[in-house]
Amino acid sequence: MRWGLLSTARINRRIEEAIAASPLCEVLAVASRDGGRASEYARSHGIPRAHAGYEALLADPDIEAVYVSLPNGLHPEWALRALQAGKHVLCEKPLSARAGEAASLFDAAERAGRLLSEGFMYRHHPQTRRLAELVRGGAIGSPRLIRASFSFPLGDPHDVRLSATLQGGALLDVGCYCVDAARLIAGEPVRVSGWRAIGGDGVDVRFAGTLEHLDGVIAQFDAGIRLAPRQGLEIVGDEASLHVPDPWLCNEPGIELRRGGRAEVIPVPGADPYLLEVEDIATAIRGGLSPLLGRTEAVSQARTIEALREAAETGTPVRIQPAAPPAMI
Repeated sequence: MRWGLLSTARINRRIEEAIAASPLCEVLAVASRDGGRASEYARSHGIPRAHAGYEALLADPDIEAVYVSLPNGLHPEWALRALQAGKHVLCEKPLSARAGEAASLFDAAERAGRLLSEGFMYRHHPQTRRLAELVRGGAIGSPRLIRASFSFPLGDPHDVRLSATLQGGALLDVGCYCVDAARLIAGEPVRVSGWRAIGGDGVDVRFAGTLEHLDGVIAQFDAGIRLAPRQGLEIVGDEASLHVPDPWLCNEPGIELRRGGRAEVIPVPGADPYLLEVEDIATAIRGGLSPLLGRTEAVSQARTIEALREAAETGTPVRIQPAAPPAMI
């Protein structure tokens, strides 16, 4: 599977390493709006081709799949243009912050006969699979409460994640992981509430949200891009609880089951979630299969994000039309 990188963003490094480790994939080209930057990036990263401009990369007939790692606000436009150019697309999260737009992108993928997937790499890690298995298998009884967090201190005042025009902010950058995990465990929420603190040029630098699910399950999360680094996921049932200290980056995987004052550490094998992600997509494309994360997941995620942003903006809880829950891994 010959890949093109649509931008020279820092996150590319993890995808490049994953593709280099896979016998199923190779990075063929990279593009930047600055031709000199593209050439220097290609030279220093050992990439055969450099394109001056994203359109030039999409016109390259040898590229089969594109990784979109542009700022959030450019994801929908360039995912669409890549699909229209006949490329399969892995778009870094969030694909879109609007459900209707996300659905239209998958409509475009279907018209083009191409695959589109949203890049939540943690969903491919064995830790996430094992966590879902434990919940599904009744390890904690019935889930009742979910708590999630993800934050880090963003120091550069010019970082694109502080730009409202480019759809920056804590919810879209890191809070989306917390939302996705709540949906994975508890299904789609029926009502959400949100609170935000504004910084940058008008983005939410801190965001807290509550998701109300069917069967009385409550999920609470907080996210920040100007907070101390922290991450965590806790799922509390009526019999026991599960704690995941490193749920999103998966650098030190492991799950703790707490029951009756005792804790049992459930080991999880290490793995590169980016490698699993690109191989999932390559296998799906070659075999005509569906990737782990497709239309249902991406549109439902965007619907929840859209509702949370509305709730934070208006200060009023937002009800979401009930939908079928996503299948647990």
